[in-house]
Amino acid sequence: MMASRDEVFARLRGILVESFQLDAARVTGAAHLREDLDLDSIDAIELAVRLEEETGLRLADEELRGVRRVDDVVELVHAKLAGQAARV
Repeated sequence: MMASRDEVFARLRGILVESFQLDAARVTGAAHLREDLDLDSIDAIELAVRLEEETGLRLADEELRGVRRVDDVVELVHAKLAGQAARV
């Protein structure tokens, strides 16, 4: 079964809180990864690896370059999961 956007957001929030010791209240859809959550490029790589582990997806560098906000990550993962489900 494909995960809803809300489920993807909840999993992403969990990863961000656990991996980067963030306050869950700071992790909103509109939060910018760099400016609001203080994630640097090394953190972004770690986040991508964790997402790949959690979802089984392969996230290409060019897809990740356009990601700025939490909602961007949710949309990317949700769309890739939807594409994966369509192929099954």
